[in-house]
Amino acid sequence: MTSGVLALLGSGETGPGMTKIHRALLERAPSPVAVNMNTPYGFQENVPQMTEKLQEYFRVSLLTDLVDGRLAHFDSASEDERRRFRHTVRDAGYVFAGPGSPSYALRQWQPLGVVEDLLSVLARNGVVCFSSAAALTLGTHTAPIYEIYKVGADLRWLEGLALTSAVGLASVVIPHYNNAEGGNYDTSRCYLGERRLRVLEEQLPPGTPILGIDEHTACITDLAEGSLTVQGKGQVHWRRAGTDDVIASGESIRLSELGATATTLPDVDVLEPVESVVDSGEVTQLRRSREELVVLLEELRSRARADKDFAVADRIRDALVQAGLDVRDSALKS
Repeated sequence: MTSGVLALLGSGETGPGMTKIHRALLERAPSPVAVNMNTPYGFQENVPQMTEKLQEYFRVSLLTDLVDGRLAHFDSASEDERRRFRHTVRDAGYVFAGPGSPSYALRQWQPLGVVEDLLSVLARNGVVCFSSAAALTLGTHTAPIYEIYKVGADLRWLEGLALTSAVGLASVVIPHYNNAEGGNYDTSRCYLGERRLRVLEEQLPPGTPILGIDEHTACITDLAEGSLTVQGKGQVHWRRAGTDDVIASGESIRLSELGATATTLPDVDVLEPVESVVDSGEVTQLRRSREELVVLLEELRSRARADKDFAVADRIRDALVQAGLDVRDSALKS
């Protein structure tokens, strides 16, 4: 039995129009632990600032602490860091990923096997919410947007994570579907334009659909109910052979109407536990802080005894004894 929610956002993940949608998704999460996967923008020089901006949005607008799931670069990360990242994702009730580069994210996530971690979240009734660049990676194939739009690379597809296939909705995902930033030239279809998307479409295996999501729009797939709901400012497009079936905001349809079939989420491998590693400097600092706290408590206890406030003195003594300290009273001079 499938479960969980897969939410794909066309853009505007931290915009005012998405706040209500995020809140509703967070309410459905089985735990309040929300994690941001920073990998899509891990190549940028402003990674801390990007993460801080997302965390501030979740904290202020959603009243939720966003855990920093850090895996900026697969080859540079140690085995322990990779395992920690995967555990962080699996332990979350709400997993978010958004802006950056889809091709860069794929190069880090594919050798890591992160799709199993996302499936694990969904299997526990969790929420996977991917926007913009991150959403592009979840389809059967991924368009290398930046390389095509900015560098002039040949039109081609990259192998996607195919999470859509695993949940019974095998398709390509194209966010920013109605982008119009180009003004007098076509930047729709996530900056590819309609002409280039048609060329790319011919390279896909026959019958492969495209799930197009307009900007500031959420495509919410409820795996338990087998339904797809559209929320936000725009529409969702189910495209086959160049023809779009449009699902308007506020509409909800059965996945079976799109040709999707209910599927049982595949079993995922159990991760090796992560060893707890404490830096020697941290141990020294903790020990020093503990000693300073003990001295302070002893001073407070001595003052309480001098003031004959034996109730407070006894409470401090009991706390010190419970902490494993040997407390000996000396006679007080009158």
